[in-house]
Amino acid sequence: MTPTQRDLLQKAKDSLDASELLLRNGYPDFAASRDYYSMFYVAEALLLERALSFSKHSAVVATFGREFCKSDQKAARFHRYLIEAMSFRHAGDYSPRPSVSPIQASEQIERASEILNYGEERLSKPMDRSHPRE
Repeated sequence: MTPTQRDLLQKAKDSLDASELLLRNGYPDFAASRDYYSMFYVAEALLLERALSFSKHSAVVATFGREFCKSDQKAARFHRYLIEAMSFRHAGDYSPRPSVSPIQASEQIERASEILNYGEERLSKPMDRSHPRE
C-alpha cells in the first residue's frame, strides 16, 4: 500500500466516523454525503493500484466499475452502492429540503463500512476502526 492509498483509506474511515456522528445528531442528509465520500476515497485508493487517478467524480465511479466489476462480484455490488450513494449525496447536498431519511442514511453507513473493509482487505493493511484518528 502506498502512502497515498493509506491516506485515502484514513479519509474514508474519518468520513465514515463523521457520518455516524452526523446521523446520531439528526443530520441524515449530511451523513449520506459523508458516506458517499467514504466510498469515493476507497474507490480512489483502489484505482491507484492500477495507476489510475481522475479529477472528476464521475470518472472515478465509471472507471471503478469498468476496472473491477468484471472480475469481482463484490466490486460489482460496491459499484452499485457507489452510484446510489452519489445520488444520495446530490440529494442531501443540493435539495433545499431534507431528502435523505435516517433509515436511508443508516443503510449508506453500512454500505460505506462494507466498502472500506473491502478496500482495506484488498490493499492488505487493515486499519483499526475502533480508535478515532489522533
